[in-house]
Amino acid sequence: MSDYARRPRRKYCAFCKDKSEYIDYKDAQMLRKYMTDRGKIKPRRVTGNCAQHQHQLSIAVKRAREMALVPYTVPVVSGKIEGRRGR
Repeated sequence: MSDYARRPRRKYCAFCKDKSEYIDYKDAQMLRKYMTDRGKIKPRRVTGNCAQHQHQLSIAVKRAREMALVPYTVPVVSGKIEGRRGR
């Protein structure tokens, strides 16, 4: 093995980079970028947001869910037809 271990690239907070003061809950397209396909909020280690902006983001997503701009969950279509017993 080599002495040079490959480290992952550092993620930077997109909101700090843009110097945005406020995360708008009405911007559903932007909020979807920080949500999984199932509708969950992505964690900081995945998005690279700082703690302050991640907190503001989670509040904005929750407000957008309350106003029905983004869904709480997305229905998942399962490949199973029957349960485990009906093999």
